[in-house]
Amino acid sequence: MTRAGTPTVAELMALLAAHTAEITALKAEREALSQRIVKLEEELALARLHRFAPRSEKHMDRVFNEAEQVAREADADEGSAEADAVELPDTGLPDTQKPDGQKRGRRPLPANLPRERVEYDLADDQKNCPCCSNPMHRMGELVTEQLQIEVKAKVLQNARFKYACRHCDRTGIITPVVIAPMPAQPLPGSIATASTLAFALVHKYVDGTPLYRLAQAFARAGVPVSRGALGHWVIGSSERHLHRLYDALKLRLRSQTVIHGDETTVQVLKEEGKDPTSTSYMWTYRSGEDSEQPIVLFDYQPGRGQEHPRTFLGDYRGILMSDGYSAWRTVNGATHVGCMAHARRRFVDALKARKKPGGPPAQALTFFDQLYRIERQARDEEPDEGATQADARRRFRQKHAVPVLNALKAWLDVIAPKVVPDTKLEDAVSYTLNQWEYLTRYTEDGRMPIDNNLLERDIRIFATGRKSWLFSDTVQGAHASAVIYSLMLTCRACRVEPLAWLRHVLTELPQRPDDADIEDLLPFNFNKQPA
Repeated sequence: MTRAGTPTVAELMALLAAHTAEITALKAEREALSQRIVKLEEELALARLHRFAPRSEKHMDRVFNEAEQVAREADADEGSAEADAVELPDTGLPDTQKPDGQKRGRRPLPANLPRERVEYDLADDQKNCPCCSNPMHRMGELVTEQLQIEVKAKVLQNARFKYACRHCDRTGIITPVVIAPMPAQPLPGSIATASTLAFALVHKYVDGTPLYRLAQAFARAGVPVSRGALGHWVIGSSERHLHRLYDALKLRLRSQTVIHGDETTVQVLKEEGKDPTSTSYMWTYRSGEDSEQPIVLFDYQPGRGQEHPRTFLGDYRGILMSDGYSAWRTVNGATHVGCMAHARRRFVDALKARKKPGGPPAQALTFFDQLYRIERQARDEEPDEGATQADARRRFRQKHAVPVLNALKAWLDVIAPKVVPDTKLEDAVSYTLNQWEYLTRYTEDGRMPIDNNLLERDIRIFATGRKSWLFSDTVQGAHASAVIYSLMLTCRACRVEPLAWLRHVLTELPQRPDDADIEDLLPFNFNKQPA
């Protein structure tokens, strides 16, 4: 400090440096807060759409097309990442004709349903001509059909005849009594027959009816059955009989060429060492779409660790389709394929979160839509003589899909450094690039699927039911649910009517020893419903 309090040059420079550092820190804080606001606005927009807007991505087609048009017409100076639009490579993909829409009107009732004829005739005094009063003759009939459904309950009285010997009764010390046997029942001592058990299981695991509402339905029909008894029916059916079919299907699944894998959440209230509000998981597995023996299996586990798929699949050496969750990649020996729908879905979220349409998310979706357009045609590609359908599909993918994938990869590499960090777009770009090896592997083998949608459609059935019953009370119940959901969804995949199949197997299994052959009871060996 000089005389009269004037600061020196060194003091002024130090003060300037301090202010500069403070301004730099404030700018950094402002930038961080700006990015935080962008992220929260995206989350809010997605939350609103998730709650109020249609969730099906099919409903977004028109939005995507409009967004593509806006993206093409956007000014080049709109932003560095916004101006990187590219055209799809021309691979000579043939145009496809849209299938004709279904004819409107009421469908005829199925021909396999039994018909009961109800006849309506004129009264005798009405059979004279209203014009000349002469008798009229019958010239034909007008037949219309109505659907009648009756749900009836009845009580089976099982009368077992008893026989005794009169000679032994007169002369012997002990008189033997022989009672006619009856077939082994699914749940000995229970009032439920195989048909009743099938009815309850289908209502819970196919129709998503919670047990308490099912108990109310029984009460309305005049048959009071407690919720506890229904729970006993569910767990008893699974542990006594249905698990045998589950184990047989599990062995069959491990021999399949393609397996889809995913997981979804479930809550179990009474699990040792876990809080009632904690999350447990249903690990799900499914055979490929082209499998002649479709199988869907659920496996209840308390956690999401990598040991669960490794234990379930064992030394599986086939093709394993899954999302980007790392636990699936630890299944050694399997050929891993990534889910293209998961990558596409992230760009869908990025597009929904934008304040205006267009931009990089719309550009990315043009690539994905073209890939799926190619895949739809690849599935209908006719193989050459001596080749398989998988060979034809691989050849078609190599010709048309690989160039599109290469263009998508080049475009992602260009925009990756330019996107705003910690946003939906950045998440979509990072996920796609990180999973690129697995996402593109499907082009190397015609047996490989492009995505995991086949299994996700099955999981949706479980998720819909979960909204009704909310949780499993015990671990025992969760395992029973896994077994029964597996069998019901396998029936669905095999186009088998679940009520008829359950009624059949719950009648047959009690008659067969544990080591008996049950091959004929598996769903894909049962009578299929018409397509």
